Amino acid sequence: MPLDRHARRFLEMLAAAGKARGRYEAVEERREALANLANLVDPPGMVEIGGVRDHLLAVHDGHISLRIYSPLGPPARSLPGMLFFHGGGWVAGSLDTHDGLCRRLANETGCRVIAVDYRLAPLHPFPYGLADAWAALNFVVRNPRIFGIDPERVGVAGDSAGATLAAVLCRMARDAGRDNELAPRIAFQLLICPILDVHGESAARRELAEGYFLDSETLKRDLELYVPDGTELTDVRLSPLRAEEFADLPPAFIHTAQFDPFGDEGEAYAQRLGGFGVPVHGRAHTGMIHYFYCMPRMIPYALEAVKIIGSEIRYAVKLPASDRRIHRRIRPQLIRA
Repeated sequence: MPLDRHARRFLEMLAAAGKARGRYEAVEERREALANLANLVDPPGMVEIGGVRDHLLAVHDGHISLRIYSPLGPPARSLPGMLFFHGGGWVAGSLDTHDGLCRRLANETGCRVIAVDYRLAPLHPFPYGLADAWAALNFVVRNPRIFGIDPERVGVAGDSAGATLAAVLCRMARDAGRDNELAPRIAFQLLICPILDVHGESAARRELAEGYFLDSETLKRDLELYVPDGTELTDVRLSPLRAEEFADLPPAFIHTAQFDPFGDEGEAYAQRLGGFGVPVHGRAHTGMIHYFYCMPRMIPYALEAVKIIGSEIRYAVKLPASDRRIHRRIRPQLIRA
């Protein structure tokens, strides 16, 4: 399939404005670019939901914010929960840059979405963000009444670099549960355009290295700021695809994009999980680019993609479908490379 015409127009606009992604120097430049883009293509606060509130969580050496999104519909004391970790290369992104996506995920999945404002590099390099994610997961699961969630139906989700955190949390929770029955249990993992091998050299990485929104030089600079000297990029906490085994991980819903340099990694991860008996479902979205799911004003298909995701997650947490047409037509299925 060719590049979606809306995605192509977006990339042409970036190139014409001289704002195509590439290497940057100051992290403020990277953060400002993502924030400005989000305000243009999906401004925060525009999607009606059942309610939103913030919770301040104490973590090692500081505090982080959790933002709780309740879906539209009659108020419910307990709903399935979804912890969400935003993308941005571990150096950028915020609750606001992904506010629209989290609102749509809440409405479409029927889950109470809890977005985690984990700390970013370079001030907080690896593994700070992962530690914040682990602290948030444990606190939410152990305090379900505060968040109005069913602790038996809590999943983790993320996009791009946030999906890396979500995937690693699944491994950490599985390992912790082997020795501690009080360890958090994760019901599902939702990975949207995930980065799963920061040291990867896939065909998509080579063919889509430049001109498809997230360039290889951007990721290279992100990693320079995020990963301390002496840390191997093959560490499974950075590159979960590099793990040797994948048994007993939560059911996975993996969504990739045809013109995403990380698309091959998502499909390879799906195959590895499936090979170890883990249920895997998802889509390779044809014609799409990285971050498309956060750009409904620029790429209308983003809305359809989130509906598909919503149908799959409702299936996973045993909620009735919000759109029975979608539910009948889009059955969860294994991604095949």
